[in-house]
Amino acid sequence: MSKNFIVFGASQGLGDAFVKGLPTKGDTVWVVSRTRPSSLDINDGVIRKWLAIDLSSQQHIPTLKEALQGIAMDVLIYNVGVWEKRGFEDDYTFDKDEVGDIANLININLTSTITYIQALLPNVRQAENGKIILIGSTAGLDHTNNKQVSFVTSKFGLRGITNALREHVREDKITVTCINPGELAAEVPFEEGAEKAIKLYEGTRIPVQDIVAIVQCVINLSPVSCVKEINIPAITDMNV
Repeated sequence: MSKNFIVFGASQGLGDAFVKGLPTKGDTVWVVSRTRPSSLDINDGVIRKWLAIDLSSQQHIPTLKEALQGIAMDVLIYNVGVWEKRGFEDDYTFDKDEVGDIANLININLTSTITYIQALLPNVRQAENGKIILIGSTAGLDHTNNKQVSFVTSKFGLRGITNALREHVREDKITVTCINPGELAAEVPFEEGAEKAIKLYEGTRIPVQDIVAIVQCVINLSPVSCVKEINIPAITDMNV
């Protein structure tokens, strides 16, 4: 039986991998991104539709609702996360983060997550086995040594969204899962394979294929099983 997917943050990296690796022939996937995704050019029997939406504001929510009105959404994947301008550079310091940049990060990573998922709850409720999957980060887990205050706050908050949303839709038999990957080899496209990513980073970054496989497992479970949270650090990561 064919499925309907929607993937937020799907133009590149892990989101692009979900669009390419999760749906099968006959499925339909709505790709939410600001820029046109290259996955639209793939001819594999999957119907891919682009929704040009900027998640830095909530002004496109009516457009999204109108485009998907009456469509049952089997799988909603929210894979959105921006970080500080120099958040992962050696010279990063929270002291130099600008107030406007902090507010924008929190808005994209938390406010948009809540509001855009809220807008699509009627669609997920129409599915027989609806799944909502939020992609977090090991940076949002307890007692890691990350110093990026705003990014860590947002990813910790994403876990709170997951927990509360799960209770809200429990009566609808919709499962809500938070998946927290560690460092990803997101620069290596899905179609180039896991081995290339493993070799390039000498086994220190997780191939996107691993996360796709985990999400595929969650999607294939019956409505009886509820996977609450999965943490996936790289084997060499001593911070988690």
